[in-house]
Amino acid sequence: MDWRLFLYGGLASITAEFGTFPIDTTKTRLQIQGQKIDAANSQVKYRGMIHAFLQISREEGARALYYGIWPAVLRQATYGTIKFGTYYSLKNAIMGEDANKTVGGPRSHGSTRTDIACAVVAGAVSSAIANPTDVLKVRMQARPVFVQPGGGVSGAAVAGVAAARDPRTMSLVACFVSVYQQEGVRGLWRGVGPTSQRAGVIAGVELPVYDFCKHHLTVPLGDTVSNHFVSSLIASLGSAVSSTPLDVIRTRLMNQKKLISASGEHPRIYRGSIDCFLQTVRNEGFMALYKGFVPTWFRMGPWNIIFFITFEQLKQFY
Repeated sequence: MDWRLFLYGGLASITAEFGTFPIDTTKTRLQIQGQKIDAANSQVKYRGMIHAFLQISREEGARALYYGIWPAVLRQATYGTIKFGTYYSLKNAIMGEDANKTVGGPRSHGSTRTDIACAVVAGAVSSAIANPTDVLKVRMQARPVFVQPGGGVSGAAVAGVAAARDPRTMSLVACFVSVYQQEGVRGLWRGVGPTSQRAGVIAGVELPVYDFCKHHLTVPLGDTVSNHFVSSLIASLGSAVSSTPLDVIRTRLMNQKKLISASGEHPRIYRGSIDCFLQTVRNEGFMALYKGFVPTWFRMGPWNIIFFITFEQLKQFY
């Protein structure tokens, strides 16, 4: 097991995250709006990715597009490092080949099936481990906070805080403490099921497709940046189509806070992944599962391009 594959995967993931995070914020806002059974998010405020981008910037300031960036970076430092390092290390162990040379190199019979199996395991396990950072990211992104004319900030609670609070003053640690105090350890792993499923699907499509495309494009394009660019773009489309429904369910479950009613009960909008799926389709239609698809693909495309080009360049030091 080569530690450099883990290090390069983590560094490339963090670089890609910084470059595409505003698109992820618009995706999150689009996915949680229009929930007929959730009064807090029943309003359809944004008409699409560009409209959401402009509205958030106008009403909350450009900085709001980066709310939740630090838990996202922490997530990539764990999730990205584990996923890509595990994927290539598993391929190396199973196929008895150097994972660094396998990408784009000669492919043995059945290697695509091996790629898919290794990718699904790496994606699911790494995302489950990093789930708390994903919860914090979604909570910090989800709640809009409006900048008033005098420069003050008004808005609802961020990450489960009952009173209005400016998320710009809420650190990653404060957000973590807030979720932990109000919802316990289970709150930090809210949505871990669909998160792991989504990560397994994304990795199971994205990584093998990239390796497959890169291998077949090596003859006309060579092992060049152009090859990496085209291969990563194709891989991102496949992963966006296959993962968006799970991403919608994951986002809604993670944004769902534990509420304490006057009777002392703990009502929840969704009881789990299947219930969220059924209620979303029943109340909003099947296409609600593809809310935020455009920003998802627009983010996955640049994210994958930045990641794989950075990763391939780092591998030059291998």
